[in-house]
Amino acid sequence: MTKLTIVARIQAKQDKVNLVKSELVKLIEPTRQEAGCLQYDLHQDNTDPSVFIFYENWENRELWQTHMGNTHLQAYMAATDGAVESFMLNEMTHIA
Repeated sequence: MTKLTIVARIQAKQDKVNLVKSELVKLIEPTRQEAGCLQYDLHQDNTDPSVFIFYENWENRELWQTHMGNTHLQAYMAATDGAVESFMLNEMTHIA
């Protein structure tokens, strides 16, 4: 199976940026410990601090799907319910 790259874009509501950021940061360490996680990096936009990007690399899609069901991700969803303006996720394959 081919390595899977995930690019997830999260835009927080303007009055919830700090909440969303703190909850996103909480995901980093437990996710990096998960089987199949090769890279899990969080970025914040320099001109619009409400925009966050996770750049992730996983050994395969199956292990990423396991990640998507983990309790720390469910806790993030509950903690940020109503605080996220938009969310976009791209599953990508490395070309070169």
